[in-house]
Parts: sequence; C-alpha cells; structure tokens
Amino acid sequence: MNQDLSRAAALRIGLAARALPETSAQRLLRVLVGALGLPLTEEKLSGLNVKTLKTALDGEFSEVEPVYLKQAVRYLKGEESVVADEAPLPQPQPYSEDELPGSIRVAFASNSGERLDGHFGSCARFLIYQVTAMASRLIAVRPVVEPDTPIKDEKHAYRAGLIGDCHILYVVSIGGPPAAKVIRAGVHPLKHPQETEIPELLTQLQAVLAGRPPPWLARIIGAQSAAVEAGA
Repeated sequence: MNQDLSRAAALRIGLAARALPETSAQRLLRVLVGALGLPLTEEKLSGLNVKTLKTALDGEFSEVEPVYLKQAVRYLKGEESVVADEAPLPQPQPYSEDELPGSIRVAFASNSGERLDGHFGSCARFLIYQVTAMASRLIAVRPVVEPDTPIKDEKHAYRAGLIGDCHILYVVSIGGPPAAKVIRAGVHPLKHPQETEIPELLTQLQAVLAGRPPPWLARIIGAQSAAVEAGA
C-alpha cells in the first residue's frame, strides 16, 4: 500500500477492502486515488460518499450491492469501530479422522474473531469446523495468503483449494465464477449476507442435521456415512 498513507488511513482502506466482494486493498486504493486524487488523507476519506465510490474509475464498483458499499464507506470515513477486527482468533482443537464419526466439515469466511463476516474473494481466513448434530469442533484456522498474480481465476482457485476438504462453505457473498470453482472442488457454498457469530450458525446447522436435512445436505450426510462404513 502507498507508503505515504498514514497508519490510520491505511487501516481504514484495508478494512473497507474486506467489506467489498472480490476486492483487494490494492484494487480499492486505485479506485480511491481515481476518486480523491493524491495524496490520500484521512480528511479526504472522511468526505467520501457512496455515490463517489460507486462511480469512481469509470464505475469500477458499479455492480457492487449498495449494502457493501455503505459498509466500506463507513470504514473509510472512520465511523465503524475496528474493535471487532482486532478480536482474538479462536484456537483450534486437536482432531483425528476417527473422531466424530459421520461428521461433516464446514468452512466459514472470516475477518474477525469467531465471526462470519467475510466475502469469499477478500476474507482474511477460513475457520474450519467438524460438525455433527450433537457436537462441533474448530479444527483449523487457515489464513489466506494471496498468490502474487493479477489473474482472478488463479486467486479463486487458490482460495477454493484452501477449503477443498470441506463439504460446506459459509460466506457473506460469493460471485458466480468463484462459486463455480468452489462447487467443482466438491464444496457447497451457502451465502449468508448478514454478518453473524459462527457459534450461532453452528447451532442452526446442528438443528437441521438433527431434523430433516434438505436433499443436498442429506446427500452429503449419506456420502459421509457410506465412507465411514467403508472404512470400518
């Protein structure tokens, strides 16, 4: 990121980039320079509005839904607290494949603590859980280290590879091409636009597992049970 940026301005831009689908800090920086000019200052960021961000750089973000643009602008203006982003990461627990028989593996796109608040293309990490109707366990925290390539398809493939051993992926949002990558990796993507604490979502998922799962989830459960029986 531009070395002339203050630490506060750089933090605002980094957080705002996470709030936008398929957006790196470098991409957002280019748009902001187009909208506000150099040097980028906290004062300039504080005067930004959604319309300016949406139309800057020939409408780079014109297809982004307003709810995400509004969240990004709040970060850029310094109106949104960064306390949640600094929340400590949950610690994974030991797990071996013979534990929790019949369980499914679930990934959550996250930027802060134990919270679903990430877009597939820009989240900081994936939290991986092993889940049954009666139990859930965090087994891995997988940070995203973007490959040094401008090709989006390669970035999507890298992220899909990080969760390729999972059955379900929860995200705030995911575009069509990356969703296709995830599905080809054998993972079922679920969009949950409302940012939510992960334990709450796990409780909801466990209730579904204990009841009448929808057909797509029943197939996953059936495949897992068959795998367990075959390995017995």
